[in-house]
Amino acid sequence: MTNLEQLRSVFVESLGIDAAQVNDELRYNSIPQWDSTAHMILIAQLEQSFNLMLDTDDIIDMSSFAQAKAILAKYDVVFT
Repeated sequence: MTNLEQLRSVFVESLGIDAAQVNDELRYNSIPQWDSTAHMILIAQLEQSFNLMLDTDDIIDMSSFAQAKAILAKYDVVFT
């Protein structure tokens, strides 16, 4: 599984949404499933899945799927 597929899978599982909904346009609070509680579940799953610890600023800044890719890239996660 590629890192992009893994990231998409984490979003699907954490938010309980269909994979078709996960794209760069997906934003925090743009769907009912991505609320503040789901955001923390998403963060925990990302940290576990990619074996890293996100900084508080990165957790706050992660406001979209596209932003999640950019933030994880700072932690040397490569998306191809």
